[in-house]
Amino acid sequence: MDKIKIALQYMMPKHLISRLVGKFAAAELGSITTAGIKWFIKQYKIDMSEAAQSEAEAYKTFNDFFTRPLKPGIRPLCDDKEYIVHPVDGAVSQCGPIKDGQIFQAKGHEYSSLALLGNQVDDAKRFEEGDFATIYLAPKDYHRIHMPIKGTLSKMTYVPGDLFSVNPLTAENVPGLFARNERVVALFETEIGPMAMVLVGATIVASIETVWAGTVTPPTGKKVFTWDYPTEGPDALTLDKGDEMGRFKLGSTVVMLFAKDALDEFAEAVEPGAVTRMGQPFAKIED
Repeated sequence: MDKIKIALQYMMPKHLISRLVGKFAAAELGSITTAGIKWFIKQYKIDMSEAAQSEAEAYKTFNDFFTRPLKPGIRPLCDDKEYIVHPVDGAVSQCGPIKDGQIFQAKGHEYSSLALLGNQVDDAKRFEEGDFATIYLAPKDYHRIHMPIKGTLSKMTYVPGDLFSVNPLTAENVPGLFARNERVVALFETEIGPMAMVLVGATIVASIETVWAGTVTPPTGKKVFTWDYPTEGPDALTLDKGDEMGRFKLGSTVVMLFAKDALDEFAEAVEPGAVTRMGQPFAKIED
């Protein structure tokens, strides 16, 4: 069955399906939307008691529901300056060192940090021998992405690509999964050096957004695009630890890259399969 699921991933028109689902998710369809949201809540056992608006009827579109805010204080932020925090609710897929420019995906699979960053050579050099972490957001999870540490935006790159699912099954069976899917790369300058936040698209993920640019995709592109941002002066965009930096409409994956010697060690229990909650300690930074 797993082989059939993977084969279907290669065969089906993933971009077309994703865009059609995106149009439906953005539509205000009244009782149809409400019924669909109620089905989704039941199917994925979503804890709506955490949501700022817990009733399905409160959401005009699926996208409003997918990107629902949480109640204030429901995700307390670790304010210990020695730690960066989890940027999302999800589960750790993998984490560890970047070895010889390679990032571990799953048993038998690695991919290059250069490819992940859209073949931006200078950007990839900044993370040589650094560390990475990959966090998977399931459909049930909170879909807003937050800053693990205070940072100033310096660059954004849109990288076109495929739209494979990014669940554990595909991670184990699709070579170079995160470096072949459509993605948005945000580079930040932080007190511990450069940090990359890579927002990876997936099947039926209707869009990827950032707080400074709005919707980056769709529409999908065929070329790599980059935007540079000032890191000083009145136009510089600095986001504090815990601030929202982007969102997915449905679930997907975030890959974070850190420079050499930026992190001392990952926090206790941060390992493949571990559940993450935005704001909890993620990694201790070097003194």
